[in-house]
Amino acid sequence: MELRVLRYFLEVAREENITAAAESLHITQPTLSKQLMELEDEIGKKLFIRGKRRITLTEDGILLRKRASEIIELVEKTESELKKSDEIIVGDVYIGAAETDAMKDIAKICTNLQKNILISIIIYLVEIVKML
Repeated sequence: MELRVLRYFLEVAREENITAAAESLHITQPTLSKQLMELEDEIGKKLFIRGKRRITLTEDGILLRKRASEIIELVEKTESELKKSDEIIVGDVYIGAAETDAMKDIAKICTNLQKNILISIIIYLVEIVKML
């Protein structure tokens, strides 16, 4: 099962029409039809109910649409993260401190860091109570 074919399947499911999906994908209708039949053969399940002007998904087709969407989304997210990994530092910074004037300086530094680096900064303030 190829990602390209899953994208084809998702477009047909969205358009509910092979011709419209083929135009959207910039491929010929016979090529798209062949890819979809090969996908059904590979899976061993019927994915579509083919009508005269409209295609609807079978229950197996609905399941595949859900899973194919998840797979494509995960692939795109992974590609994006890998491309960004050289550019951006990602992580959480936890700072625990008492309420002091120095916290103003820490807050300014954190604000500047967030402009240049994708991080979450969580500051915990602890109130100091003088014991008499």
